[in-house]
Amino acid sequence: MSAATRSRGATLLAAIALAGCAGPGPDPVLRDEATVTGFTNPVHDGDLPDPFVLRTEGSWYLYGTQGRLGTMPVLRSDDLVTWAPVGDGMPVLASWTAPGRHWAPEVVALDGRYLAYYTATERATQQQCIGVAVADHPAGPFVDDADAPLVCEHEEGGSIDASPYVDVDGTPWLLWKNDGNHIGVRSWIRARQLAPDGRTLVGDGPVDLVTHDQDWEGALVEGPTVHEHDGRYHLLYSANDYGSVDYGVGWAVADALTGPWTKPLDRPVMRSTADAAGPGHGSAVTTAVTTACGATWYVHHAWRPDAVGTGYPGRQTWLTPLRFGADGVPVLDGPAASVAVTPCG
Repeated sequence: MSAATRSRGATLLAAIALAGCAGPGPDPVLRDEATVTGFTNPVHDGDLPDPFVLRTEGSWYLYGTQGRLGTMPVLRSDDLVTWAPVGDGMPVLASWTAPGRHWAPEVVALDGRYLAYYTATERATQQQCIGVAVADHPAGPFVDDADAPLVCEHEEGGSIDASPYVDVDGTPWLLWKNDGNHIGVRSWIRARQLAPDGRTLVGDGPVDLVTHDQDWEGALVEGPTVHEHDGRYHLLYSANDYGSVDYGVGWAVADALTGPWTKPLDRPVMRSTADAAGPGHGSAVTTAVTTACGATWYVHHAWRPDAVGTGYPGRQTWLTPLRFGADGVPVLDGPAASVAVTPCG
């Protein structure tokens, strides 16, 4: 970790550790320190596509697509900005998978254990499919002892980008995308209920939520995450070519997780800026004490503007404030290299 990264982390830690806000008390890990005004993106400058953040056991854990840290890279932070590598969260592959293409793990705590839903190549078909691995600690090791994937829609190109969501009534669900663009057919973001332990799918389904039906979305939708706000369900998803400046974040809204979902806007809620290109495939997290006395952040990847199409230094991890306007429309203030943090009170 570079000195610059450590400095960014100290800055945000001070900014989000302010006391005296209305609402829930401060997160125990966010300590009182001197007031400062913001932090600098990217918060992790290494290649870590498809980031997902989990708050548990007094820390933040960051997971991403396979890279130099292993099949399931895991990093840890006390403040959402200063990230230290933990290691490979899944050192042993499932028997149904082939090495080399493990993508986009997302983790949830269910039934006293941690479950990682991840994408990997099915050895028998060479299609990307979704598995579930279990661990007793958020850093792993995660183990998938199944002899087949949890989800794989072979006739629709496979299945990728799994995202678990626990509904307000405690019911666990899994969202994902059929990899239709892989074979030239339509892709959908779908949802299906999980068993209470998260290991199997139950009920009827899946239910189709949204597809690529707007010009800016190109040939696909992917990378879903659901965030509940003011009694409504907000789906943030990504669309278009992840390796281009056209990649961005879309929004849909519904009164129930199974829909019907609508897209009130005909444009993305976040797109490329002068600071970062192709932002997307992230997760929404809420801190107890931050901007506006309780901020939500969208943790996502993005390219350096001069790196699009080159592959170096890869897709870095960015932290963008997420707020909702008076009309209920989400606003992603970024991606921005410099993020101001407004103290409470």
